[in-house]
Amino acid sequence: MTRTQGRARSLAAVAALTLGAVLAACAEGEQAAPASRETAATGDPASPATTPAPAPSPTPEPPEPAVQPSDGTARDARLSIPELAITELEVRSYVGRTDDARGHAIQNTGIVASPTGPEGGTGPGGVGNYQVTGHRTSSTRIFEFLPDLERGDRVLVTAGRTTYVYRVRRTRITSFREPASLRAQRAEVPGRPGVSATRAMITLSTCRTPEDHAEGNYWSDEFDNPEHRIDKIGVLVRTRPA
Repeated sequence: MTRTQGRARSLAAVAALTLGAVLAACAEGEQAAPASRETAATGDPASPATTPAPAPSPTPEPPEPAVQPSDGTARDARLSIPELAITELEVRSYVGRTDDARGHAIQNTGIVASPTGPEGGTGPGGVGNYQVTGHRTSSTRIFEFLPDLERGDRVLVTAGRTTYVYRVRRTRITSFREPASLRAQRAEVPGRPGVSATRAMITLSTCRTPEDHAEGNYWSDEFDNPEHRIDKIGVLVRTRPA
């Protein structure tokens, strides 16, 4: 190999080394810039945390007013039965028993009667059996649709500054020809003679004349009461200011 050829090879080697160094430097310059302090510590910046809003608390229902029976004093009152469109009907109190002569005289004026005393019931709102009787087929026929009352229907009795709200619970039939049946109607606990009452109840009573006559039963007593009467029994469920 001549000197000229050797010099050329040496120059080619130097050029190759120089090009390699330049390429290496460029590669280092293209490396990504160091991450910021925040990014280096936590990686990608996190999205702000979202705290779910608490679910609204349900609005509590107002408590039912306490049931506060009256002391049972006999007194006149007003009767409303929304389901029968009866509003503020006069209830006249008297000493006696259901559907006696005095009771009939009161009913004949177009209102309803409430017997009290030893043979009657308690006064409006009182613990025991508050008894109210009215005509169905004569006078104003104020209780014409009493048999239509159903379980749960309301009966409102206002006496003084208090309204007593009863709800119908059941129906019973009273026979005026059976002393035991009459005792059950007039008992402290309707239908249960001899049992002491612990709550306020109501008995709304009217004649069963159309049904008795349809069955061929035309019996009546000295006051023209048919044999059977329809009684709607209710219990006091709340009291409120009148």
